Amino acid sequence: MMLFSKSKVECRRPPKEAGITLFELLVVLVIIALLATIVAPRVIGYAGRSKVNVATAQLASIQTSLELYYLDLGEYPTEDEGLVALVEPPEDATGWQGPYMRNASGLTDPWGVRYSYTLDETGERFTIGSLGRDGEPGGEGEDRDLFRS
Repeated sequence: MMLFSKSKVECRRPPKEAGITLFELLVVLVIIALLATIVAPRVIGYAGRSKVNVATAQLASIQTSLELYYLDLGEYPTEDEGLVALVEPPEDATGWQGPYMRNASGLTDPWGVRYSYTLDETGERFTIGSLGRDGEPGGEGEDRDLFRS
């Protein structure tokens, strides 16, 4: 008893099913375009919010580093010394136990601008901050100003 015939069995598709039609390709492209227009703004928004979150975390870290500097030296760095005093010891700074930050890259905001640093007249209070993405006072979202005292 023979289960298989010796003749070759060929499986061919009918000509109508031979490939993808132009219409099917256009439908897929339209679906991809719709998904991109819905998803892309959300992803870009998340990226913007993450930069604000990074800046907020960096400001908190700088504030803590300034407090440690103050505990060691009894004063905050002068405005001339700036935040670099947290990474490199200022001249004639006795008691400096730093670096208080790993490197100077943490002194730059996510938009590539150095954080501002000011002292009040008494030298007892400081303000550090960033003007956000636009680099101008005011704004909302990614353009808002971020300051800590």
